[in-house]
Amino acid sequence: MPAVTVKQQQYQTYILSDETFSSEVSVVPERGGIITDWRIGEHEIFYLDTERFSDPSLSVRGGIPLLFPICGNLPNDTYSLNGQTYQLKQHGFARSLPWEVTNQSTENGASLTVSLKSNDQTRVVYPFDFELNFIYTLRGNTLELRYCHKNLSEEPMPFATGIHPYFTVMNKNQLVFDLPSTQFQAKDDDTIQTFSGKFDFEQDEIDIAFFNLSKSSAIVSDSSRNLKLTFNWDDRYSTLVFWTVKGKDFYCLEPWSSPRNALNTGEFLLTAEPGETVETFITITAEMG
Repeated sequence: MPAVTVKQQQYQTYILSDETFSSEVSVVPERGGIITDWRIGEHEIFYLDTERFSDPSLSVRGGIPLLFPICGNLPNDTYSLNGQTYQLKQHGFARSLPWEVTNQSTENGASLTVSLKSNDQTRVVYPFDFELNFIYTLRGNTLELRYCHKNLSEEPMPFATGIHPYFTVMNKNQLVFDLPSTQFQAKDDDTIQTFSGKFDFEQDEIDIAFFNLSKSSAIVSDSSRNLKLTFNWDDRYSTLVFWTVKGKDFYCLEPWSSPRNALNTGEFLLTAEPGETVETFITITAEMG
């Protein structure tokens, strides 16, 4: 039976659960609309730095931070639009603003809708009126992320959308990757490189973006935990980013609609026409054994 319940912790937390699979997802709307954890039985799917999470002045490292209206960073945190220059920090503002719960349901899984509307603060850095309605649905061992981006402005609204999920891992060398591309670029390096199928986890940091995706899916198997994660997304996502840091028990696999700096380059940039809602979706399925 799917269920949606509320717990008052440091932040009000909504729990989506499916007892048939002993599956449970936690959502904290006021902390960037973030999913903080996902448990199936005793297995933790997501990593969460609880110390950073408890400090509202710090960005969250863990769960699924939301990226809008850019993914990644801009040179000098700057972009130009219609002759004007704007400042926008890495990954945009959606992950740091409070969201509002606008709907919940248990009709077809445990579902929660969180919403964010433009305000005076967002217009300073992004001159558009918008409404975001992001729908999280837990069905058994599958987490569905459906994102609706509505343009309330009178002119076309360019944007990028994406997620930055952190997955917990004990031994990165036990990870096996089935990714939809062998071509990637490292951050701050325009060189096109070829992926051999393995990462060198002795590096201090790995931050690379795969492009020319051959399919809209990826699989990561963690043999040390007998865990397989299958990712699927729609064709609006053009880029898949892998990021990890040496000595930290996480890796990130991030579907982005557009590469970094797309607001300046226009590369794979999404556009919502006035009054239009652009919808995207991602699913993650976790299988044990």
